[in-house]
Amino acid sequence: MGTRKRRERQQQLWVATSDIVETPANAFYDRLNQILDEHNFDRHVEHLCRRYYRGPYGRPSITPGAYFRMLLIGFFEGLDSERGIAWRAADSLSLRKFLNYSLEEKTPDHSSVSRTRRLFWLSTHKAVFRWVLRLLRQEGLLEGQTVAVDATTLEANAALRSIVRRDTGQRYEEYLRQLAEAAGLENPTREQLARLDRKRKKKASNRDWKNPHDPDARITKMKDGRTHLAHKAEHAVDLSSGALLAVTLQPADAGDTTTIRQTLTETQFVSQEVNERGVEEVVADKGYHSGAALLKLCGEGMRSYVPEPERGRRKWRGKQTEQEQVYANRRRVRGERSKRLQKLRCELAERSFAHLYETGGMRRVHLRGRENILKRLVIHAAGFNLALVMRKMFGMGKPRRWQGLVGAIFGLHPKIWRAGRRLGADLVAHARQFFSPNTFSAVTPSPSRFRRIAALA
Repeated sequence: MGTRKRRERQQQLWVATSDIVETPANAFYDRLNQILDEHNFDRHVEHLCRRYYRGPYGRPSITPGAYFRMLLIGFFEGLDSERGIAWRAADSLSLRKFLNYSLEEKTPDHSSVSRTRRLFWLSTHKAVFRWVLRLLRQEGLLEGQTVAVDATTLEANAALRSIVRRDTGQRYEEYLRQLAEAAGLENPTREQLARLDRKRKKKASNRDWKNPHDPDARITKMKDGRTHLAHKAEHAVDLSSGALLAVTLQPADAGDTTTIRQTLTETQFVSQEVNERGVEEVVADKGYHSGAALLKLCGEGMRSYVPEPERGRRKWRGKQTEQEQVYANRRRVRGERSKRLQKLRCELAERSFAHLYETGGMRRVHLRGRENILKRLVIHAAGFNLALVMRKMFGMGKPRRWQGLVGAIFGLHPKIWRAGRRLGADLVAHARQFFSPNTFSAVTPSPSRFRRIAALA
């Protein structure tokens, strides 16, 4: 039996490269690199980022291709922080190969990644996102005519206890003590301050309070009912393929009918590169319904499929054009096409949220400032779209997905199911010779019914 003590030995000073044990290659990242190399990804991003480098002097920097690949690793591996990305890249031999770093080279530190992110403009990150969209268009995965819009909240990297007043810069606890003294409480304890704060109404308004470390964050109620400082991410999803056409980051306290304008503006710009007509249909939930929003969509040549919330009887005096658009939207929503589009919206829009924020690790952001957060969100969206290309070409969209034999088995599933249906029909035909005609129906049996028929036969 081998023991740990027997394996203790003096490490050699020099090791031949031929003696180094190589790990099996990662099939996912090798194929992803194959796609990026075929379409000259590194040459494209180096051309985009040449403005940020000046002269041959100074410490060697991260190549633009390695930087954007590290952000893609954050999406595919579900790493929320840049420290985690840097540690994972240094620890994994397959990721070293993906980043084109040999064993004697040191992988980029998290401080280098964050500094590169701060130096690269947001427009550069969006240009990389649009490059991936052109790749989807070449693969026939993009139409851009029917778009679903939805939004979700991201917890900010800021605490409510550190908010200050916008006018005076006074901290929240100091403000509570001032209120307690005005109410007649001398030297109040923390419990008394908390009791006083619970009785107050409308105590946390974004007009009066801000976080000094992240002024872009807004006080809002999350999906689970908790109150946090948060940001609002809004997606525009192509319903023909599920690809992300646009991602915007906006104040969490802004209404959906306000934020949809910026999202659709960016979506229209992308969609017109795919087809001349651009976006023709917009599908959203009832939070996006308003007369002004529907009028704006009609003015831009878009048909809306937005369910109308219960508002009671409305007065349309002086709003005839708005009334016409609301009624036209109401007629479209009642149709069968609207029901199909709403089902697709629920499936594809929520899927993008799940991949970017749940498994992608961005539900709680570790960055501060709208631009910094949006830079990572845009590259995460590019990784989401690259996963669609990978799924089409190789049958796998994420590195954690089962591969090999399991994929082959699932590939045979349709053939097995069709063979089972034919066998079930033959068994029904034979069973009718021994049972009454009313025992079986003429419809092809379901799997459970097929088992019962097989047992009888």
